[in-house]
Amino acid sequence: MDRGRLEAFSDGVFAVAITLLALNLAVAGPGHGTLAHQLTDQWPAFVAYAISFFTIGIIWVNHHALFRTVPAVDRALVFLNLLLLFFVVAIPFATATMATYLRHGGSDARLAMAVFAGVFEGMSLAFAAVFLYVVGRRLLAVPLTPSMARAATLRFTIGNAAYLVSIGVAFASPSAALAIAGAVAVYYMFERTPTATPDGSASLPSEADEDEGC
Repeated sequence: MDRGRLEAFSDGVFAVAITLLALNLAVAGPGHGTLAHQLTDQWPAFVAYAISFFTIGIIWVNHHALFRTVPAVDRALVFLNLLLLFFVVAIPFATATMATYLRHGGSDARLAMAVFAGVFEGMSLAFAAVFLYVVGRRLLAVPLTPSMARAATLRFTIGNAAYLVSIGVAFASPSAALAIAGAVAVYYMFERTPTATPDGSASLPSEADEDEGC
């Protein structure tokens, strides 16, 4: 498959998933208390929307930064990419479910939060699999140095471990688990995976190069 087709299809999926998040943002309207009360009551939906929006956005940025350095894709990489998109598309469902049940508390809220964290864990593992496959098969136009590859692997490990912890924490404190997911999003907004320049030296991408990402 041509790399351009894979990127175009993936971009469409990311766009749909990130748009679907907004469908859960609503208030009951007049006659159901003051607007301030309704907005306050819907805080889980707004927080969940923000975390999921930026998480999908970060994955999209990273996906673009990675695949623009891959000259060609093979069949296995296409299916690994589909696995990543499988979890990305599930994020709006997990977000809406978590936001709905978190307001009511109880065992359903804990399970909903665990599902939310589980989808994020699946997404993170799938992206790590895509990255490691690309690096392991040396599909990058300029292969990463061993130290750069280790640094990138460590970054994936941090996110995967944090989401795994949040799954367990969800059964004790859904709000704390949500905070962990938010912290991971913030971390990856500021951390970036090193890229390789043609001379093999390490560099951090700039916005001008459209390589910003984690």
